[in-house]
Amino acid sequence: MRIDIISVLPELMESPFKASILKRAMQKELVEVYFHHLRDWGFGKHRQIDDEPYGGGAGMVMMVEPIDHCIATLKAEREYDEVIYLTPDGQTLNQKIANGLSLRNNLIFLCGHYKGIDQRVRDLHITKEISIGDYVLTGGELAACVLADAVIRLIPGVLNDEQSALTDSFQDDLLSPPIYTRPEEYKGLTVPQVLLSGNAQVIEDWRYNEALKITQEKRPDLLSK
Repeated sequence: MRIDIISVLPELMESPFKASILKRAMQKELVEVYFHHLRDWGFGKHRQIDDEPYGGGAGMVMMVEPIDHCIATLKAEREYDEVIYLTPDGQTLNQKIANGLSLRNNLIFLCGHYKGIDQRVRDLHITKEISIGDYVLTGGELAACVLADAVIRLIPGVLNDEQSALTDSFQDDLLSPPIYTRPEEYKGLTVPQVLLSGNAQVIEDWRYNEALKITQEKRPDLLSK
C-alpha cells in the first residue's frame, strides 16, 4: 500500500510514523507513506496557498489551484483508489471504513486547514470525506494519522498476530470482552475461572457473552446494527 498525505504542516505527522506498528509496517515494506508540503505548489515568494473567502466572513480558505496541481502531479504518476479529505463534515470513521481502505493499493489523504478547502477541490478530486469525530481540530493532520493507523494495522503482516485485529472492538459490532494476564490474583481480584479451564469453546462462549453485556451497557447503539 502507498499513502500520500498532502498537508500545510507535514512536520506534525512525522513522529507517529517513526515508532511502533507504523514504523514496523514501513520497515517491512508493507506500506509506503509520503508527505507532500502543499506550499511546494503555492504562489509567489511566500508560496501562498490560502485566501479570503468570497462573500466575506472570518478565516481563510485553502485555494483550489495549489491543491489541484499537487493532486494532479500525483495522479500523473499512478492511479489512486481513493482521494480522501479529512474534514469535520465527512463520514465518521468506523471499523468498517478502515477495513475497506486496508484492501486498497494507493490512497491520497488531504489535510484541511484554516476554514477548509475551496469547494471546487471536492468537486474535482475528492472521492471520500472522513471525520474522526464531531469536533473541530486545528487541521486534518492528526486526523490523517488516526486514519493511517487504523488502516495500516489491518494490512496482513503488519501485526505479529494477524488474528489480533480480527478480535478488536467493533469488528463484529461488539466491544471487546474483559482481558487478563498474570498474576492470577492481585489485591483480592482474581482471573475468572473459565479462562483457566483450558476449554476453548467454553472460553469463546464466555468472551462472546461478556462482549454482548459490555456492548449493551456502554454502546447499545451498536447492537441495533
